Amino acid sequence: MNVHHLELFYYVARSGGIAAAVRAIPYGIQQPAVSAQIARLEEELGVKLFQRRPFLLTPSGAELYEFIRPFFGGLDAVEKNLRATADFQLRIAAPSIVLQDYMPDLLQRIRGKFPNFRLHLHEAARLEAERLLEAQEIDFAITLIEQKTRPGVRVRSLLQLPLMLLVPKRSKIKEAGQLWEQDKIEETLITFQEEDAVQLHFQHELQKRQIDWFCGIEVNSATLIECFVAAGYGIGLAVAAPGFRPKAGIRVIPLPDFQPVNIGVIWSARLSPIAQHFLAELETEAKKLNASAGG
Repeated sequence: MNVHHLELFYYVARSGGIAAAVRAIPYGIQQPAVSAQIARLEEELGVKLFQRRPFLLTPSGAELYEFIRPFFGGLDAVEKNLRATADFQLRIAAPSIVLQDYMPDLLQRIRGKFPNFRLHLHEAARLEAERLLEAQEIDFAITLIEQKTRPGVRVRSLLQLPLMLLVPKRSKIKEAGQLWEQDKIEETLITFQEEDAVQLHFQHELQKRQIDWFCGIEVNSATLIECFVAAGYGIGLAVAAPGFRPKAGIRVIPLPDFQPVNIGVIWSARLSPIAQHFLAELETEAKKLNASAGG
């Protein structure tokens, strides 16, 4: 049986006729369409479900209505319960440094107002964060943002952060100019996937300088970049987040002439009260970090 046909029959039986059902159905549908689909249901079942004028359920129609009534009749209550649960949960995707260094204090302030909220955290770079958002598996993604966004995606800019290179401490490279002077850069570049915003931004800056240096080791997290640099596999591309402290065995080479990247938050669905509060706290934290960096 077609579930949509059963839903239409439920409204017809509950409302006492097709015309009344059309007014009660919570989405737009015309009376001829309801009549045609109920007729298909009766044809499929091989029984008459109700008498049209005056309206009266047949024994078969009454039996079917009593069977489906608890399910369709309880959907509003289930929706209300699910929405209530969703209003007290936060699902966030962000890079590891954000989750480790900034999220605990911020979430503690959230807990002060919503003490029993449920939390789901995902460590994710931009591409994975966007996939999670599109699949409606998260409420927010804190990530690099670009001028062009997908339809239906809301964007709020938070921070402008510079790019930097990470090199092993034993490396002879002391400044970026030593790399750019090379006819062909021999050092392996460790960075995100080629479609990632950080990598695309970095390659754009290299192209402006007519420099070719492409990814040699591709990873999906900033943590892995640091691990491979510390192990001596090459030079890593990273974003200089406020308070960043490199792992032991790693030295930072700044890229002051490169344009910074734009860090922000993206979301697509209606924001629950807890999500609105989180966004406000996130913007407050960003203002503090911007003020600290300016000072």
